[in-house]
Amino acid sequence: MRQAWEIRGGLDAIFRTARPSQQSAAKLYKMSARSQPPVASPDEALNLVPALRDCLSPGVLVISRREQILSCTPEAEQLLALPPGKTTGAPLSLLPAALQNVVHEAFSRKQTVTVAELAITFGVQPVRKFHVNVLPLPARADDLEVVVTLTDITGFARMQQSIERLDRLATIGTLSASMAHEIKNALVAVKTFVDLLLEKNKDAELAAIVGREMDRVNTIVRQLLKFGGTNRPVHAAVRLHDVLEHSLRMVQHQLDGKLISLNRSFNATSDTVHGDNHQLEQVFVNLFLNAVDATGANGSLTVETEFISAAGSELAGQPHVRITVADTGAGIPPENLDQLFEPFFTTKNHGTGLGLPISRRIVQEHHGLITVESQPNKGTTFSIILPAGAQNS
Repeated sequence: MRQAWEIRGGLDAIFRTARPSQQSAAKLYKMSARSQPPVASPDEALNLVPALRDCLSPGVLVISRREQILSCTPEAEQLLALPPGKTTGAPLSLLPAALQNVVHEAFSRKQTVTVAELAITFGVQPVRKFHVNVLPLPARADDLEVVVTLTDITGFARMQQSIERLDRLATIGTLSASMAHEIKNALVAVKTFVDLLLEKNKDAELAAIVGREMDRVNTIVRQLLKFGGTNRPVHAAVRLHDVLEHSLRMVQHQLDGKLISLNRSFNATSDTVHGDNHQLEQVFVNLFLNAVDATGANGSLTVETEFISAAGSELAGQPHVRITVADTGAGIPPENLDQLFEPFFTTKNHGTGLGLPISRRIVQEHHGLITVESQPNKGTTFSIILPAGAQNS
């Protein structure tokens, strides 16, 4: 996933160029049941256990025609929030009203009644949804009993969304592998053409930028072709100020086009970190491009660094470097902030919703932290904190 996005960023930096289609969620469900790949953070994990546990532990009750609960399993007591061990012999009125109505219908019709989704409210708790099956059974010649089976399906909707998300992530992985072969072939012609242009234009800075970006894209393509696991960063000593300067050059044209003023304030007395300069550059370019998209004409983009001897509780224990990227753009509505780092969530008309999730993953792989603050119509500020120094990870 990350590699496809990085390739696009590298090609955009050289010249100035797709959204995956959705496959069957059922197939991904089977895949997730066999194996669950490791993920970087808990909020991105697909946790099927609670939903599956509820589905595989249905509650069962037996109710007489005289509206008396003859038997109730512990699972049913738990699902319906009934007093443990005190349900047997209790009246039907002990059950939620919605469930009572289904039981009455089964007695009245003397045939099985199935409700695919029955909403039941338990006090101030959120509404829970159940699959209910009521099966009449003749007890004696003149009597009738019903067996009620309850299955909690409240977690199904979230589980389905998670599986669909995995479906799209898997599609991107497959798409990336096929893209790599096509891009590698195209790069041969592109590199030849660029080399010819550089022979006629001896601009040393242009040659350096193009050469670096071509090398980066070639590296990414090689990693894609291996397709053997996650793309771990290649750690080395990295000067953040150099990476920031190069990243800003990548977006300078867009800044000039919208008359956005750039304010640099590189105050970090030590800007060395241990990481992958290409991946860190990808994070910064993404944040800068997002700021440009969100900021109107004559706005401003501020990039600051500072060396901090102790970070917050999550990153305490060693010195860190904080990088702040702030714009004066439209800001982010409060209801969208919690979803900002979720894959495929985007407010852009042509966005993929992958930039920020990938950026967060890169920062986490560098043992760092990325946070965001925003106010509508006032702007957005991203903060990245990375461990300082050239120590090993």
